[in-house]
This record gives sequence, C-alpha cells and structure tokens, in this order.
Amino acid sequence: MSPRQSDTRERLVGAAADMLARHGLNATSIREMAKWAATPLGSTYHHFPDGKQQLVIEAVTLAGARAGAGLDRHLQNGTSAGLRGFLAMWREILIRSEFHNGCPVMAVAVEEPLGEADDDVLAAAAAVFRDWEGKLILALRADGITPKLAQEYATLIVASVEGAIVLCRAQRDIAPFDRVSRRLGAMVASAIG
Repeated sequence: MSPRQSDTRERLVGAAADMLARHGLNATSIREMAKWAATPLGSTYHHFPDGKQQLVIEAVTLAGARAGAGLDRHLQNGTSAGLRGFLAMWREILIRSEFHNGCPVMAVAVEEPLGEADDDVLAAAAAVFRDWEGKLILALRADGITPKLAQEYATLIVASVEGAIVLCRAQRDIAPFDRVSRRLGAMVASAIG
C-alpha cells in the first residue's frame, strides 16, 4: 500500500470515529464519512470492500485504542492518578465539543443497526470495553484490590464514565460528569487506602 493510499485509509477511519462520536451509528453513512475525510467515495469502497460494517469496526477499534492508550499513560502514575487523567480526558472532549461529541464505542453499542445484523460491530465495541476494564483491573490489583472487587470497580468505572457522557450530552452541562468523577475518585481512593 502506498503512503498516499495509507493516508486515505487512515483519514477514512478517523473520520468514521469522529462521526460516530458526534452522530451515532445509524446517522453515519459511507457517503458522509468519505465527505468528512475529504476522499472520493470510491476510495471508501476500495479500502473497505465490506462496506460500512468494516469501516465502523476499524473506527471503533481505533477510537478504543486511542482512549486505551490514554488510560495506560495515566495509569502509569497509579490508579487514582490514572482515573483522574482518564476522566479529565473525557471531560475535555465534552467541553471542547460543546457536548456534541460522545464516545464512538458507546454509539455503536447502544444503537441497533438499521441493516443487517452487525454482531461483529457489537463484538468490536465489547472488546474495547473489556480492554478498558482489563487495564483498570490490572491497576487496581497492583494497588492490592482483590480480583473480584477489582472487576466490579472496573466495570463500575467504565459504565459510570459512559453514562456520565450520555447525561452531559443530553443536558448540555458538565455537572453530571463532575459529580460522577468525584464519586469515582472517592471510591477508588477509599478502596486503595
């Protein structure tokens, strides 16, 4: 693949992730993704012969990896600092986008596809959520939390962050996110002593 072809492919995946975060799964079409990426529509089908499903899976995987890398980076400073950093990252996304952007992974997890059954798309979203939980579990375990409790805290953290994003987008207000962040921070600080 030439550098130019690779750039086109990367732009399409990035555009798909951006559009999923802003508009959701069903409002994101191949045509609009190509337009957002400033690429010819034919390039989309060249790079993604399986169509929208293939592009969405790659976009979810990319978005999940980016957020996961941020989580990894923040967790290097310990669970409490890592959680604060992860929350700050999502808080900035909400504020910078004026509450128009959410989580592209959540977008595909909560919408029923309009076309064919997209189990592969849901599997990609589930894999991202499991990855984030796994990173949190490892950090919590390193801080002495039991495996069962680490799993419960990790699930609670991921679900709480995703839910707070939804509340903020609906209310166009950061207050729900800040309340959830404070409670999660207090919970983790108390758990790890």
